[in-house]
Amino acid sequence: MFGKSSKPQNRIDSLIGATTRIEGNVLFSGGLRVDGMVRGNVSALPDQPGTLVLSEHARIDGEVQVAHLVVNGTINGPVHAMESWNCAGGRAGQRRCALQEHRNAAGCRGRGAPGALRRSR
Repeated sequence: MFGKSSKPQNRIDSLIGATTRIEGNVLFSGGLRVDGMVRGNVSALPDQPGTLVLSEHARIDGEVQVAHLVVNGTINGPVHAMESWNCAGGRAGQRRCALQEHRNAAGCRGRGAPGALRRSR
C-alpha cells in the first residue's frame, strides 16, 4: 500500500470531534485525530501514508489501514499499521494493549500486545 518508508505526521490535518459520530468509511491523508466515533473503515489514501491518532474516549468499529498509528482509545476490527504503532493503554484489534515493547511477526516495531496489530499482506 505504501511504497516507501515514511515518518509519522507531527501535525493533525483533520479532526473528528468528541461529539461527532461518523457512519461510513473515512479516507484521509496526513494526520487524522479521532476524538469521537467512527462506524466504518478508516484508511490513509493509497501512496500517501498517514498517521492516525485515537484519543482516550475515541472508538472505531471497522478496519484500520494506516502507516502510523497511536491508540489511546478502542478499535473493534482488524488493524493494519504498516510502519509504526504505539498502543498507549487503548484497545486495538479487540485486544487489550499491554505496555511491553516487541517486534511483531510482520516486522512492525511498537508498543502493545503481541499480535494485536499486524501488517497487511
